[in-house]
Amino acid sequence: MVVARKFIISGLVQGVGYRFFTQRAAARHQVRGYVKNLADGRVEALAQGGEKSVENFKHDLTAGPRFSNVKHIEEIVVEPSGWYSSFRVER
Repeated sequence: MVVARKFIISGLVQGVGYRFFTQRAAARHQVRGYVKNLADGRVEALAQGGEKSVENFKHDLTAGPRFSNVKHIEEIVVEPSGWYSSFRVER
């Protein structure tokens, strides 16, 4: 079953390689979507894929890269769409 989740990640998540870490995690878990920095210092990621894959992806987001410090992840259920054929880093 394909699911989609939007994650809003708070903490020290900009300037520490978090988006590129997220892109590698997406490849590892075979999820599609995007990741981008938000103007308020948070990071937004949308993940679409199998339920277990998205859950494992979320687990990686919680850990983050070495110099990050994830304080909170908000998870929003969204409808899967056919818009994403890969996972990309948005600027």
